[in-house]
Amino acid sequence: MTKPIPHRRLGTNGPSVSAIGFGAAVLSPGYYEPVEDTASIDTVRYALDCGVNLIDTSNVYGLGHNEQLIAQAIAGRRDEVVLASKFGWVVDGSSGTEVQVNYDMPGIRANGRPEYVHQQIDGSLQRLGVDHLDIYYVHFPDPGTPIEETVGAMAELVGQGKVRYLGLCNVDAATLRRAHAVHPIAVVENEYSLWARIQEKEVLPTAKALGIGFVPWAPLGSGFLGADIESVDAGDFRSWQPRFKADNLEENRKRFGPLRDLAKELGISPAQLALAWLLHQGEQVVPIPGMTQRWHVDDNLAATAVMLDAEILRRIDQVAPPGLAAGAGLV
Repeated sequence: MTKPIPHRRLGTNGPSVSAIGFGAAVLSPGYYEPVEDTASIDTVRYALDCGVNLIDTSNVYGLGHNEQLIAQAIAGRRDEVVLASKFGWVVDGSSGTEVQVNYDMPGIRANGRPEYVHQQIDGSLQRLGVDHLDIYYVHFPDPGTPIEETVGAMAELVGQGKVRYLGLCNVDAATLRRAHAVHPIAVVENEYSLWARIQEKEVLPTAKALGIGFVPWAPLGSGFLGADIESVDAGDFRSWQPRFKADNLEENRKRFGPLRDLAKELGISPAQLALAWLLHQGEQVVPIPGMTQRWHVDDNLAATAVMLDAEILRRIDQVAPPGLAAGAGLV
């Protein structure tokens, strides 16, 4: 990137962030391809050098490893970063309520109890080596705890100076409205891409109406929209996803072939087309693709310069309409 990255505001009164952020989950083992910490830190620092300022992590990624890795990457550069982390996804089954998802993976449990909120923030701050988070998300709403109670506790963290803005992940429109009535929600982070367009029905319009920013996770379809993936290994996070099962994956490669052809026609990479399309869905939309190598950063950031006119957007809707993907999404 030779030109400065454009910035967007997350929410009516939220932080100003680079139009493309950094999804850090892929930097911990067990998500996609094997990664090495030194190379991962270099990639994050390179992204910062290129103007990326939104970094998204969670206490559950690598069971704390990811936050510790980000701490090393941003050391001495805290003022350059809009730092987001999450709590509430319990992987050891010790607490919380089971969350129903469509992935073929060990049961997800969520804990949004007020005491748990206060317990988790200090661990994240310590691992990240900071005194506050810019954005704090609940990773999954806890079906056993009213969202009003969870957000009320999160709002107390704002009052204590430990958190600046609040966010919700993997949430429906009704829950978003209830949460926003308790304390302003700056941003929603849900799965959204050209192969996961369900957000367009209710959540995205609700966020727009309430002045809430929208951060798509898996904006490249967990890598599918950026590379021609023929298979995934058993230890890969995507092996739990129905869309990456053998039959579905082969079918999806066929169904999304025309989208790749369109990218080639336009002279851009498939990833650039997918990200540029998201950027055209509203000024409050800020995708956070995972990036493990410097060239990923260069390729993804170039999407901010891709202009899609009305005709191209119409053609994208034709070749990649809602519901095209074979296999269910997360929720």
